[in-house]
Amino acid sequence: MKFSLQSKYIGDIPILEMTIDRLQNKTLPTIIFYHGWQMTKKLVLTQGRRLAAKGFRVVLPDSKHHGERYQAMSLVPSLTFWQTIQANLFEFEFIVKHYQKRQLILNDRLGVGGISMGGMTTAALLTHHSEIKTAACVMGTPDLLAYQNYLQQALIDYDRFVPSDYSHLLSWVSYYNLATQPGKLGDRPLFIWHGRQDERVPFESVEQFVKNNPQLNLTFSPAEAPHFVDLPVMDEVADFFENYL
Repeated sequence: MKFSLQSKYIGDIPILEMTIDRLQNKTLPTIIFYHGWQMTKKLVLTQGRRLAAKGFRVVLPDSKHHGERYQAMSLVPSLTFWQTIQANLFEFEFIVKHYQKRQLILNDRLGVGGISMGGMTTAALLTHHSEIKTAACVMGTPDLLAYQNYLQQALIDYDRFVPSDYSHLLSWVSYYNLATQPGKLGDRPLFIWHGRQDERVPFESVEQFVKNNPQLNLTFSPAEAPHFVDLPVMDEVADFFENYL
């Protein structure tokens, strides 16, 4: 199967856009897929290819501070991490409108997904964007507040700097925390994959979200795995979008 891979800018956001070659200029169901912390859009190309093979237009942005937008990370612990997620939230609608104006999204079929930090971005977006029809959170968490507390405690444990007003500086997080406002997901399908041995994003908060919300349209795929996505997981993600978007 031959693919079209275009490198372009939406405003100042560098993206890779992937489709089956013959569908490049067609109106297609569209998926925006976010990479993880200290990764780049190029490192999620394998996932993008599997999604594109299903007939989707796949948009892979470089997040702020990453890839083509690389800047040295702040020496203030966790500052750049949270800035990056917030920038993803700011830029999401800007990307969507680019494709809407060009009438490239088929029947408003818009999906969002991401791995690790990108999965957190995905869950956060679901609290404010009803135009997202289907989503996948891979190695991320729908409970950003729990992860905020986890990071804060880890910094304290390792005797790293934590601002005295840390919770106030991150007060925006509560507005984008899906775990405390699950009703905002509605009946939209959400795929969640997470490894029980994940050493970076704790499994427990993800499992708790699933247990707390049996009423939601969740597909939960836990695994005996660390913080790593292999090819079978990518196929699971692609199959999920094929079935629900």
